[in-house]
Amino acid sequence: MTCNRSCGLLTGAVIGAVLAIFGGVLIPVGDHLISKAIKKEAVISNGTIAYDNWLVPGSSVYRQFWIFNVENPSEVLTLGARPKLEQRGPYTYRVRYLPKENITENSNGTISYMLPNAARFEPDMSVGTENDTITCLNLAVVAAPALYTNNFIQLLLNTWIKSSKSNMLQNRTVKEILWGYKDPFLSKVPFPLDPVLGVFYPYNGTSDGLYRVYTGTEDISKTAIIESYKNKRNLSYWEGNCDLVNGTDGASFPPFVKKDQVLRFFSSDICRSIYGVYQTTKTVKGIPLYRFTVPREAFASPIDVGDNYCFCTDQVISQNCTLAGVLDISSCKAGRPVYISLPHFLHASDSILHDVEGLSPNEEEHETFLDVEPTTGFTLQFAKRLQVNLLVRPSAKIEALSKVQKPYVFPILWLNEVSISSAYIHCQKSTNKQDVFCLDALKLIN
Repeated sequence: MTCNRSCGLLTGAVIGAVLAIFGGVLIPVGDHLISKAIKKEAVISNGTIAYDNWLVPGSSVYRQFWIFNVENPSEVLTLGARPKLEQRGPYTYRVRYLPKENITENSNGTISYMLPNAARFEPDMSVGTENDTITCLNLAVVAAPALYTNNFIQLLLNTWIKSSKSNMLQNRTVKEILWGYKDPFLSKVPFPLDPVLGVFYPYNGTSDGLYRVYTGTEDISKTAIIESYKNKRNLSYWEGNCDLVNGTDGASFPPFVKKDQVLRFFSSDICRSIYGVYQTTKTVKGIPLYRFTVPREAFASPIDVGDNYCFCTDQVISQNCTLAGVLDISSCKAGRPVYISLPHFLHASDSILHDVEGLSPNEEEHETFLDVEPTTGFTLQFAKRLQVNLLVRPSAKIEALSKVQKPYVFPILWLNEVSISSAYIHCQKSTNKQDVFCLDALKLIN
């Protein structure tokens, strides 16, 4: 692991303070000096090490995508068979390399900013090219009955779907699936709508925010905690406490992290706040890091975890809120039937997992974790993993969906947003020595 700006804070503030007191002879004085140095340098204020690391991430961040290819398209289309899926990937992009924009230091101890979105394809860290073709779900066709429930409108939609020769499945390149393509069905619709769609369209050239976070200058225990998102404390997607913006953005936390803490962080990707709990301690280059993981309970059904009741939005699909492992974020996606889960439906109910074939969930590959240096609160390694799915419903009025047997959640892709250091740790354990991402990660680190 390279000694980036985060590492610089540790060596400068922690090790330097210890050496300054004669190798730790005066322990009480040393603890005071360390605490004082951290409180000075860990706040998000122009001129501190924390500010430099906050402005642009100190280590490279990548998003790896695995896209699910449908292996039995004929059976799915003609018989309504269960899809047999095979993941293809990783297709790797560098992200989070642009500095924050529109930065404003406010008088109430907060700082506001926009987070620019940019993704640059890394061919040497990918198994193929962006032009690789995948047989996948037709996003527009599957979303149609959720967006237009009126029978007459669905009959019109069916006409345009047929005239465009569209179906429930389609062949698209990796680049099209991720970043957008002009859909032939939508191009036939004589309404004023954008015919371009993709899982992350639009992305490049857009920004996320406005974020307003506490700097810690007035209260060190609030450092990096989000005060508001888009000028609101609530998201307007959920009921009750589920709708609150809680915690930080996950890149750092207030200093002096304890093992018994619950670390809360907000992710606009999943339209909610979530949390991590302490799992174990990792040592990287001699630095002890607390690993916090997103627990099973975060996606549990309200039957098992009552606090999750406000994430249950559809009594039918959730079977009266008894199913676990998927999150309906349609209210966050303009009514499109998008469901978020952990990769391969990790921690999901068996009935959800068994509606498709070919998935193999396991915690080591599919859980989300953050490795936090406890003194500074800096996240030095992380792997943010999630899966994007669409709800497929039968429709008597839309022929392309008439063979669907019942509503089910259909995986499109899963992603792993990872710092290069955690990619290195993963690759050290990899049994696949030819994994091109691993080889490139090892080359970059060494």
